[in-house]
Amino acid sequence: MPNAADAATEDAVRRAEILAGNAVDSLPAGALADKLRLADSEDRPLRVKLGIDPTAPDIHLGHAVVLGKLREFQDAGHRVVLIVGDYTARVGDPSGRSSQRPILSEQEIDENARTFQEQASKILDSDPERLEVRRNSEWLDMPMADLLTLLGTTTAAQLLERDDFAKRWAAREPISMLELLYPLLQGYDSVAVRSDVEVGGTDQKFNLLLGRDVQRAYHQPAQAILTMPILVGTDGRMKMSKSLGNQIGITDSPEDMYGKTMNIPDEAMEEYRRLLLDARSPGAGPGSGQTAAGAGAAGGGGTGADEPSELLPMDTKRALARELVTWLYSAEDAAAAERHFDRVHVEGGVPEQIEDAAFDSDGGRVHLPAVMAEQFGISRSQARRLIDEGGVSLGEAQLAAGEHDVPSERAEGQVLKVGKRRFRRLRGR
Repeated sequence: MPNAADAATEDAVRRAEILAGNAVDSLPAGALADKLRLADSEDRPLRVKLGIDPTAPDIHLGHAVVLGKLREFQDAGHRVVLIVGDYTARVGDPSGRSSQRPILSEQEIDENARTFQEQASKILDSDPERLEVRRNSEWLDMPMADLLTLLGTTTAAQLLERDDFAKRWAAREPISMLELLYPLLQGYDSVAVRSDVEVGGTDQKFNLLLGRDVQRAYHQPAQAILTMPILVGTDGRMKMSKSLGNQIGITDSPEDMYGKTMNIPDEAMEEYRRLLLDARSPGAGPGSGQTAAGAGAAGGGGTGADEPSELLPMDTKRALARELVTWLYSAEDAAAAERHFDRVHVEGGVPEQIEDAAFDSDGGRVHLPAVMAEQFGISRSQARRLIDEGGVSLGEAQLAAGEHDVPSERAEGQVLKVGKRRFRRLRGR
């Protein structure tokens, strides 16, 4: 008969295996189970850390992979410590970079930090017992003596072992002292919040492991780490990134989220489902609380996601799109987004509700590239190119190449359609 200690160990190992599901690395081997067993003996939850620098204002589904893993820890009774890196964002994380990042202004960082925290709450449980939000400017704005102590925990040789640093060093490309400092600052975050576990993408593996070394230098137990896969973007090839234009934002409208999901390649669908939906426990999402399989019943176009092998690829993609919208909004929003997709993209119609766009009349004519630039955040040259390539319609008619200005009376009340998903009804000021 196993004794109580053996049973506790077996239980911790089992829970660690579940929590490490979909992770690329769980390091060191057995560390997560050890952390769970110790937390049980001390009758406390694990402190599970994620640090993200607010270098962009919006969160996309690539971030949601890691945030979803944190939600699993929360649902298992643990406490997530979300560190908004308002201080480290001034330095710039060099992970995966072949050159130094531009440094953002303090105003940009503060605005992005506020937006990030709000958007993360769409996935994380915001109960204060389960979520602690910190900004690392609380402790990184430190006296010089403390900074020198931190610098003394690591050697330059250790930092230059990083793959991105090593490649740039070999190519005789510049590496700033700020970039070398970044991994140490991130490691000190783990010291400041007494992290038990840190979660990040595979591109963060070096930083997460270095955090263990920094904790030991400050006489703390070293954290366990989990690295999560990097989600590909809607192109199916490159890492999801706003700069590459292949992202699905978690605050995209239900219609845009559904439509963008329908554009991902068939071969990427299983990865999206596995990393974003399959691991979620019932009720983990912020929408209706359905499980992934239940969400597939929202709207038409398929038999649901509980029997994916019986679905055609298009039906499977529809089910995935519905489930993602249901997760981040609701089943009702998913059904409406699917109706919108069918009306606009399948039947070639226009949405039921279209936002108005005011235009100025100059000599009785409307300069459409100016309207498009104002409404859709593109440059006027891009707008002219879209018109010239036949990608813009006014009312029922496709605009001809060079047709950049139209009479005001022709524009009044008409729907301007740009590409497949952007619509505005034009109104004179």
